[in-house]
Amino acid sequence: MVLAYLTAPLWSPYVAGAGVGVMAVLSFLLADRPLGCSTAFVKTSGMIERAVRGEKVMEHPYYRKYVPKIDGAWMVVVGIVVGAFLSAMLSGVFALAWVPPRWGETFGYDPAVRVLAALAGGFLLGFGARWAGGCTSGHGISGTLQLSVNSIIAAAFFFIGGIATAMAIYGFPF
Repeated sequence: MVLAYLTAPLWSPYVAGAGVGVMAVLSFLLADRPLGCSTAFVKTSGMIERAVRGEKVMEHPYYRKYVPKIDGAWMVVVGIVVGAFLSAMLSGVFALAWVPPRWGETFGYDPAVRVLAALAGGFLLGFGARWAGGCTSGHGISGTLQLSVNSIIAAAFFFIGGIATAMAIYGFPF
């Protein structure tokens, strides 16, 4: 039964959501820290900067707070990529594509446009996550799990922004 579930092309969002909830609780219990991803990107940029500029990077107050190193939070991002790859391989839906079909139908199949849009979106997401003090997983999962009012408000606006953007790009269903 478990193998049949793991090889299904789509997973139940309820089961996947419960799994994320279990991971968030285990993160608090075992690592004494909230589950989140965006800090890993900050640490990665610090590690890259450290490779170029050396230890002067550690004089920056931002990198004293977010020490550029590989830790459990950083490995969560690696786990997301590996888990997504394994899931796609097990379910038989893995395919390399520069332009996903839905994007191509709306904006065309030029890979350069798709890459530029992805980079711009990634930059805005990272900037917004740092500005808000956390990303969708930090606020939406860990923050709401702790009943943080800031996180509940942030998560509500993540959804409002996401829905509005999707409707603006792909049209209104009504």
